[in-house]
Amino acid sequence: MATQGLPEIGFLSDVSAGLKEMLSQQATEINLSPGDTLFEQGDEGDALYAIIKGAVEFSVLALDGRKLTLEMMRRGELFGEITLFDPGARTATATAVEETLLFRVRHADVLKQIRRQPELAVDMIHLAGQRMRWMGRQLNEQVFLPLPTRLARKILHLAPEAALSPCKLDLSQAELAEFVGATREAVSKILSIWKRDGVIQGARGGLVIQDWEGLSRLAKPDQI
Repeated sequence: MATQGLPEIGFLSDVSAGLKEMLSQQATEINLSPGDTLFEQGDEGDALYAIIKGAVEFSVLALDGRKLTLEMMRRGELFGEITLFDPGARTATATAVEETLLFRVRHADVLKQIRRQPELAVDMIHLAGQRMRWMGRQLNEQVFLPLPTRLARKILHLAPEAALSPCKLDLSQAELAEFVGATREAVSKILSIWKRDGVIQGARGGLVIQDWEGLSRLAKPDQI
């Protein structure tokens, strides 16, 4: 049984009390240091995870061997629940980017509890539905929003939890370009404009958010 409580943010903020209790009772704590790999692309998926603290990066290898970063999840996020419904190989590699604490619940244990408490199946379906809607929003943003808006949203999403200006984000322009599906040159041009306007500032190996409200306006939260 896990010794810490589940955070009340992210995907976990909408989880039912019964599901939270089940996750806590069945969970094993996993501690990761920066750079530790939780699982690799192609590994068999046999568990779901909740991030209690820290951050996990998800990446894939392109055909030419380059690492492409797909997403970064922080405290309060869940991942791995899809393989509960559709068992198969992991589609990405999960790597800790900070000191990270995870709760791991084996799929076999989840299914055992669902058989004892069928109402948990409804909670798990609800959780999977939330994930599908989230993925749909990500796709809509990628297809319909202009690059500056996508980039502003991604920077805000990747910034450390509850961050205030100034705030350091340790991602290169090439890495940010991978996140938003653009070239490094296109991202560099936008960041140069934002630097001129005082929204961000360049920093070694990343950038510093100088104007959080200004960046939020650039993200245009009223769209999509």
